[in-house]
Amino acid sequence: MMKINRPSEKQVIHQALDILSSNLDPSSFARFVAVCQLGEGDYLKTKEQLFNPETVDSLYEKIQAFEKAKNELNP
Repeated sequence: MMKINRPSEKQVIHQALDILSSNLDPSSFARFVAVCQLGEGDYLKTKEQLFNPETVDSLYEKIQAFEKAKNELNP
């Protein structure tokens, strides 16, 4: 009989969060995590994974560009 290796629920959630963090802006990703109450785990490790090698200045520039693009689409 062949045994199937299924990832744990925690592994599936981690994979999904990796995908979402790559495809959502940081603010939307943080809101999603908060709404789903997925805030367990090592915050500092997660923060490093999400924002490495970002700085406050680089994040600010990205947020400004995002807001500008959003405002141009919805005047």
